[in-house]
Amino acid sequence: MASSSALAVLATLSLLLSPAAAACPQLDGIVRSTVQDAVRREIALAAGLLRIFFHDCFPNGCDASILLNTTSDRETARGPNLTIQPRAMQLIELIRAKAHAACGPTVSCADITLLATRAAVIASGGPWFPVPEGNLDSLAPAAQSKVFELPGPATDSVAALVAKFATRGLGDAADLVALSGAHTIGRSQCGSFSERTKRSDDTFSKKLAANCTKWPNMLQNLDVVTPDLFDNGYFRALTFNQGVFTSDMALIKDGATKGMVKQFAESKEAFFAQFAKSMAKLANAPKPDGNKGEIRRFSCFRTNAQRIETVVVIDAVEEEGFAASA
Repeated sequence: MASSSALAVLATLSLLLSPAAAACPQLDGIVRSTVQDAVRREIALAAGLLRIFFHDCFPNGCDASILLNTTSDRETARGPNLTIQPRAMQLIELIRAKAHAACGPTVSCADITLLATRAAVIASGGPWFPVPEGNLDSLAPAAQSKVFELPGPATDSVAALVAKFATRGLGDAADLVALSGAHTIGRSQCGSFSERTKRSDDTFSKKLAANCTKWPNMLQNLDVVTPDLFDNGYFRALTFNQGVFTSDMALIKDGATKGMVKQFAESKEAFFAQFAKSMAKLANAPKPDGNKGEIRRFSCFRTNAQRIETVVVIDAVEEEGFAASA
């Protein structure tokens, strides 16, 4: 397992050697300060960035295609994040505007998404992990069939989830368990875990059902131990059968993953090491057509060709200070 000092050295070397840093020396400072300020005000933005990262990288590799999708597509893709994911999208756009103002159009929205997600994980207490740079932005929105291939939280078995992850270069069951740990800072609407509440087969699920009956529009913390900190509280909760999703509970019940859940519950360091490894693998998920595209110059929400003909409205809700345009 890499020590914190070794990870710090790797982070420094990554910055010095990265093409994005070479193209825009101010980029690291812009990303770090902007994300830290935003997450300090609203920890849920870290969860929003992670969800964008997963939905963008899992289907076709990290190409910012999810940012081009129509409002209705994003509505379905963002699921329980409600207004959080649009604000996370606006945060990515704010960073693009700042970086391009400082260095010109030298950094892609795909790279910014990766860097901002890593910065958000770190700002909320999680580990550093390497991400590839030099990714180009897709010229087309993500195909709906691909956007929604991301494994669902409701009823998939561990075997089914592992099989889906394997198609993206994440064939180790440890990848599934560690990446599920991102729920440590997540929240979800009652409708997203209704399968669990309907079964009400343990004390915690009965409590969830009662709360959702009383407050149907509530947002449930996915980590009931330390919901505002990126740590191993999610896994500690699972050992007490306090998983919100059926797929969460499957991790502690299935023999292939139960031991890892217990290991991560006992050791934050073990979880962080595997999470960093698995995030790096997902960030390098294969792109079927290779690294083709452009650097979006005017907005992360439209291609350069759409600058004149299209005006994209992300959502009616806009966080003060997050609006950005160039």
